[in-house]
Amino acid sequence: MTLQLFELVGTDPARPFSPFCWRTRMALAHKGLSAASIPWCFTEKAAIAPHHSEKVPVLIDGETSVADSWTIANYLEDRYPDRPSLFGGEGGRAMARLINWWGDIAVIGGMFPLIVADIPAHLKPVDAAYFRSTREARFGKPLEEVVAGRENSVEGFRRALEPMRLTLKTQLYLGGAAPNYADYIVFGAFQWARVVSPFKLLVESDPVRAWRERLLNAFDGMARNSPGYEV
Repeated sequence: MTLQLFELVGTDPARPFSPFCWRTRMALAHKGLSAASIPWCFTEKAAIAPHHSEKVPVLIDGETSVADSWTIANYLEDRYPDRPSLFGGEGGRAMARLINWWGDIAVIGGMFPLIVADIPAHLKPVDAAYFRSTREARFGKPLEEVVAGRENSVEGFRRALEPMRLTLKTQLYLGGAAPNYADYIVFGAFQWARVVSPFKLLVESDPVRAWRERLLNAFDGMARNSPGYEV
C-alpha cells in the first residue's frame, strides 16, 4: 500500500514548507520510499485529529498512522530495516536524538525570528490570520517588529552554527562521508527558510551553505525542485 504524508502547505500545494515535514521527506527518500502528499493547512486540524495529532507531519502506512518527525524517523528505521539506515546503528540514533533537540532549539528557534514575517504571504487568508495571531501572541509584538533589524541580528544566528561549521570543514556531512538523519534534521530548517523567505541566512563562503547545496541536490534534486527562493 502506498504511504501517505500529511504535510503543511500554503496557497500552493506543491510548496510544502514545514521544517519537520522536510525532515520526513528526506528520511523517506533516504530509505528509498515514496509517499503521496496530502496537503494540509494550519486551520485544518480536524483532518489529522483521527490520527491523534494537531500538527504535521503525519505518516499513513496502511492501517498505521505515525505523527511527529522524530517518531516517524524511528518508525521508518524499525519498520523497514532492510532499507538504508537513517542512523547507522543505535549509537547513531542516540546522537541524532541530541541533534534533533539542537535542530529544534538552536536552528529552527534561531532562524524563526528572522523569517517569521515572510510566512503569511504564502498562506490562505484564514491561515494567515491564524498564523499571525498565534505567533504575535507568542512574541508579544507584530511580526514586522520581530524581524526588524534582521540584517544585523542574523550574525548571532550564524555564529551559533559554528560547531556545525567546524564539523563540515573536516567531513562532507554531519553523518560523515554520506548524509544521514542528523543531516536531514538540520536541513529541514534551511529548506523551510528557502521555501518561505527571500532573506539570506548564509553567506556564499560558509561551509554550511555548501552543505545545504549538496543536500538540495540529493535524491535527484528533490528539495531543489520544490519551489523556493534561491538565496
